[in-house]
Amino acid sequence: MSSTTANFLVSTLYILLLLFLLSHMSAAHVTNKDTPNFITGHSNGHKNKGGSILAAPPPLKAEALVFKDQRLQVVYPVIQKFKSIITSDPLGVTKSWVGSDICSYKGFYCDAPPDNSSAIALASVDFNGFQLGASTLDGFIDNLPDIALFHANSNNFTGTISPKISKLPYLYEFDVSNNQLSGPFPMALLGMTTLTFLDIRFNFFTGAVPPQIFTQNLEALFINNNIFTQSLPDNLGSTHILLLTLANNKFNGPIPRSLPKALSTLTEVLLLNNQLTGCLPYEIGFLEEATVFDAGNNELTGPLPFSLSCLEKVELLNLAGNLLYGMVPEVVCAGLGNLVNFSLSDNYFTHVGPYCRFLIQRGVLDVRNNCIPDLPSQRSVIECATFFARPRMCPFMWSYGFIPCKVHFQNYSPVSSIP
Repeated sequence: MSSTTANFLVSTLYILLLLFLLSHMSAAHVTNKDTPNFITGHSNGHKNKGGSILAAPPPLKAEALVFKDQRLQVVYPVIQKFKSIITSDPLGVTKSWVGSDICSYKGFYCDAPPDNSSAIALASVDFNGFQLGASTLDGFIDNLPDIALFHANSNNFTGTISPKISKLPYLYEFDVSNNQLSGPFPMALLGMTTLTFLDIRFNFFTGAVPPQIFTQNLEALFINNNIFTQSLPDNLGSTHILLLTLANNKFNGPIPRSLPKALSTLTEVLLLNNQLTGCLPYEIGFLEEATVFDAGNNELTGPLPFSLSCLEKVELLNLAGNLLYGMVPEVVCAGLGNLVNFSLSDNYFTHVGPYCRFLIQRGVLDVRNNCIPDLPSQRSVIECATFFARPRMCPFMWSYGFIPCKVHFQNYSPVSSIP
């Protein structure tokens, strides 16, 4: 081999080695954290010398943020984890859930916890009307140790209620109404001595309601518009609840005789759209403070007890859509001076007197689709005859004429007939 050829080979090898080293140095330079990402036009770090627009750093961990109180630092990752599973946020609520100032997050409120007046803690969550969507609330509510109020009405939360919620020491108001929650009644709520307000209406809870909830130290219990199926428990007569709604479920069986007397201070009694059977107990007359009594669209039967005339404050009295029959008591029509709406439609009443006819004329009393011979819009003779062919008897028939109060008759000008 000539010297010229040898020198050419050496030069070639030297050039190839230089190219190899330069290529590796270039690759290392491109992967450096300060180098722009040429696909996005951003970098993974700080702004480079050439003035390229670089991407913001990832969210800081709780340890890297400065919180007003350690209690807020504890709930920060809980909130951020919940934020990560939000599937719907049409109002952009979660955009404010950034940084260490949790007390300024939309829907979150801080206060001093009961065990330390100088501390700052997350005390209340109010998502009412936010329309947020998430597959579960588990891991969120139950991990907010200082929470006292949780309100999430009108959202799109699904899943069940975590049993760990029972460990929250301060929770006294819990409202998850108008969502898409399901499963059995949240048993974890039983025995929570701090709880005074419970609202789970307009969801898809099923099965039985544990009787213990009715004797718990609650002031308000709203469980309407679910799919609860059971008879009304006897211990309802021992309840201290002031606001109780059981409507739009599948409760069955009779109205316990002890219920009205126990709930004498109740202002609204909502039993409509269930599957209640049996006769109306005369004890309904003990609902002296009631402005609304609604047991429409059930399967109640029997005559109307005269004791209804004791509901002096009642404005709405709805018994439509049942199997009630007999005469509409004059003492009820004449004694209830605050009536605005008294509906007995879709029953099997056969007679109304002059005072009741006066209420019909005023548009207060509705007796359409009954069996009253001389009034319009009544059931057919065959339909009425078929109903009365099957006798229906009520226990304690003597009680239906009993009036447990002094009735104050109104100064009506009764008419003898309705055209």
